[in-house]
Amino acid sequence: LYTAPDSCEGRCGEPFNEEDECHCHTECDTERNCCEDHERHCGPAGFSSSSDSISEQELLQLSEQLSKLDHNKARPSDIALNPQHLAGPDETGDKRDRSPQPLYKYVNEELFSKPTYASFIKLLDNYQRATGREEEVTAEELREQERFLEEVMKTELMKKLFEFLQGKNRYGSEQEFLQDLQQMWFGLYSRGDGERDSSGFEHVFSGEVKKGKVSGFHNWIRFYLLEKQGVVNYFSHNFNGPWDTYPDVLGLQFSWDGFYKEVGSAFIGCSPEFEFGLYTLCFLARPGRA
Repeated sequence: LYTAPDSCEGRCGEPFNEEDECHCHTECDTERNCCEDHERHCGPAGFSSSSDSISEQELLQLSEQLSKLDHNKARPSDIALNPQHLAGPDETGDKRDRSPQPLYKYVNEELFSKPTYASFIKLLDNYQRATGREEEVTAEELREQERFLEEVMKTELMKKLFEFLQGKNRYGSEQEFLQDLQQMWFGLYSRGDGERDSSGFEHVFSGEVKKGKVSGFHNWIRFYLLEKQGVVNYFSHNFNGPWDTYPDVLGLQFSWDGFYKEVGSAFIGCSPEFEFGLYTLCFLARPGRA
């Protein structure tokens, strides 16, 4: 979704495709149509081919470690869900509300006073959800971003992630990592009409509306708060994760102010830092189309 068409990041050895702006296949040197950063990413010392690459096994192990380090996650007694209707494959697209009750019966809102939750929630009202409209970032919003990053970096979970990435020569210092997180999650880019109207954080956590449909919006805290306000209407679920503790996973259908999400998914009950760390790992380990 986020690959730069003029970069080889995550594309080394990719088969030739004439629609690509530049190329990263093994013969591109000879054919003189490589992307400018081909050598950096795909040369002998590049991330994609060196000992600093991240294996499937390492991804699996680190993900499990991050999950175990999620000390701020909800306990089973902190959340009570009411999933109601289980939608079949032919029902997810028909926009029918098959669940008369809200999804959340109860959430222990004491969770929201924890520093990472409190600083995360402050960020949620910083965005206009319509794509195609340029986002304006105020000085206060920048401070809120910095505060959130400071709070997540105090957690054992994010320290573990940094330690792993530093060991892979991705970052020389925590400051460098912080600067990259700022750009990765809060840097603005265009989803339509060339306007700087979106960011990773807005898409994943806050949610957007594009072409009359909900786009992104994968966060349980955001869902709970908007459902409580009566702005989100839960319709059904099409997948309920296999766990009886948190975080669990739910695939769901809902309406946000009349805009529909046909199949959304969310970790339920994890802390903001767990999602933030896990998705950062995925983005760095498997960039671009991978």
